[in-house]
Amino acid sequence: MTRAQAHHHAHPQGPAKTPAQRTVLPFDEKTWEHALQHGPRPAAYLFTTSYCSTCPAAFAVLHKAVQQRKDKPELNAVMMDVVGPQALRHAAHFKGMTHMYAFDGFEPAIRQAVDPAWPNVTPYVVLVDAKGQTQRVIGPPAPIMLKRWLSPA
Repeated sequence: MTRAQAHHHAHPQGPAKTPAQRTVLPFDEKTWEHALQHGPRPAAYLFTTSYCSTCPAAFAVLHKAVQQRKDKPELNAVMMDVVGPQALRHAAHFKGMTHMYAFDGFEPAIRQAVDPAWPNVTPYVVLVDAKGQTQRVIGPPAPIMLKRWLSPA
């Protein structure tokens, strides 16, 4: 009998490395309008791709901005080029995110629904403040934007 066969006791499952709500939410042409009208405020949406090397750093700026707050705004990552559960492979890059979305449908149409003027560059960040006003930026938001985003309604 090898040692592996004699190894009968169960190992306790350690805590998962990722938070509990690890599902990927679909993001289609209608998701954005719904998020703006009915979604949480304030909230941040970081649109990213699997190969975006600067996206995790931009997300870290958002995460750092809300860390000291009791009322933590939602920080959402939206994967544009990976569908469904595959997107979770990239979740580790976005420490502190609330939800992960993945584009579900025709990518140019979804992008158009989010912002017709978006030049398809990532990281694309949209900050929704307490009043529902949006600020958009490519790359990490500047401190002045973050301040405006987090100011009370």
